[in-house]
Parts: sequence; C-alpha cells; structure tokens
Amino acid sequence: MQGAGKGTLGKQLSEKYGFQVFETGGELRKLSSEDSELGKKVKSIITAGHLVSNEVVMEIVENFLDHLAPGINILFDGIPRKIEQANSLNALLEKTGREYKAVLIDIKKETALKRLTTRRICAKCKTVYPADYQNATCSACGGELTTRADDNAEAIKTRLSAFENETVPAINLYNDKLIKINGELTIDEVFELAVKTLDPILK
Repeated sequence: MQGAGKGTLGKQLSEKYGFQVFETGGELRKLSSEDSELGKKVKSIITAGHLVSNEVVMEIVENFLDHLAPGINILFDGIPRKIEQANSLNALLEKTGREYKAVLIDIKKETALKRLTTRRICAKCKTVYPADYQNATCSACGGELTTRADDNAEAIKTRLSAFENETVPAINLYNDKLIKINGELTIDEVFELAVKTLDPILK
C-alpha cells in the first residue's frame, strides 16, 4: 500500500543484503536517456504522454535481468501492481530460473492517509521524509524538501482505492510465497522485523 515505506525498507534491505533494486520509474528514466532500441521506445512513450503498457514494463524487466551479473539478487520495488503484471513477472522469473518471494508491508488505510498527507520528498534524490523530520533540506544530498502535488487527501483516496481493487487481487496470487511485515511500527522496528523474517530465507 502507498505510504507503507517500501522505498525506505527496500533501500535498507539492499544495503544489508546487496540486493539490486528494480524500481519502474527509475528504470524508465534511465532507459529513456539511452541510445538503444528499448530506450528509444520508452522515450517515445514518455514524450507522447502515454502510460507504459505491461508488455513494455516486462521488456524493461527482462532487459534489467539480462544486464545483471550472475548471482545478484533483485528487490522489485512497487511491482507488480496488477494481476496481469504479477502473472507476467512470475512467468519471467520462472523462465530465467529465479526463485522469488513477495513481501507486503502491511498498514491500515488510516495510517497510509496520514503518512502520505504529511510526508515530504527531496526534489533532487527523491528520498522520502516523514512528518517528524524537522529540517527543510535532505540529509542525503542537501536538496529542498517538497510535498508531492498528488499527496492530497482526495488523490490519495483514489490511489488507495486502486490499490484495493487492482493490487490486492495480485497480492492474493502469492499465497504461500507471501511474507507480511507489520508496517505500523517505527522505521527501525520495521527494518529489524524484516531482517528477522528474511534472514532464515536468504541464508
């Protein structure tokens, strides 16, 4: 769910376990600056203002896998979001011989709404800061902290509704492959719980 802290936890876990993080938006921006066939395709879609189809997203994921060094584990941040995408991603991972688990940071709607309406984001490096962070600049790069235009109550309710209608059915596909982490805790507590849960699996 939006506001659960998946970006923050993903960064922490990537640093601890050496995961390579796949984040769709970041990969789109990276590819659109490359002079490759896929890069040109992505750039044309973005320039035209169109949404990137699931088929193209899977091309991007496959390209990401092809350029990854052997033995490197991947953390997919915010993907899959729909049943179609989940089925496509699972099929691709199975085709490439990769085992996988799904991790859900579980929070209440009320918590998500509160966090999303009070958080701030660095204009430069996109690091997200909670409401209790007091400084006006990013501790990582010194960039100015701003509020996202779509972090207002009405827009957030729409996004949470889409999560319920589109993402929850995709989550339900994973059954015994799904790991739930209590996201109502503090950032440090969520990380500690995630490590305690994932350590036996990753070792």
